[in-house]
Amino acid sequence: MTGSKRPEVDDLRFMQAALEKAQDAAEREEVPVGAVLVSAGRIIADGGNRQMRDCDPSAHAEIVVLRRAGKTLGAPRLPGTTLYVTLEPCLMCLGAMIHARIDRLVFGAHDPKVGSTEWFKTIPVGFQGLNHSLAIKGGCLAEESSTLLRRFFRARRSESTRHR
Repeated sequence: MTGSKRPEVDDLRFMQAALEKAQDAAEREEVPVGAVLVSAGRIIADGGNRQMRDCDPSAHAEIVVLRRAGKTLGAPRLPGTTLYVTLEPCLMCLGAMIHARIDRLVFGAHDPKVGSTEWFKTIPVGFQGLNHSLAIKGGCLAEESSTLLRRFFRARRSESTRHR
């Protein structure tokens, strides 16, 4: 966990940090998703989407942060950590979290198109193909996360109609 006796306070604080990374991504004209990875109450890695900048379809905020944390800690496994991300992760990102052995995921807005947490919850306990599980909490600062995404896509649509 995050080390606090009041995890909901830490959740809000760290999700706010993830929102700042999402805003940074938006300013770089990336889809505004941000993430931070926390261990023992400290941020050990943070970042936002970099798909356009890196020309990399896997450069989602979560993957960026897991890569940075692995390099920082010198290990591919990240037990004892919590990942905060502003948008419900896709299946690729959730798979990376499982492989990294993070303990907990806290996300903001639900993603009805590609979000994978509901699917993950349907996997039976003890399923042979899954060697790790993580706790999941959704909806933390969901409105702020959703608003940032809506504004970004509204501006993109408006810009594309001006250029027709």
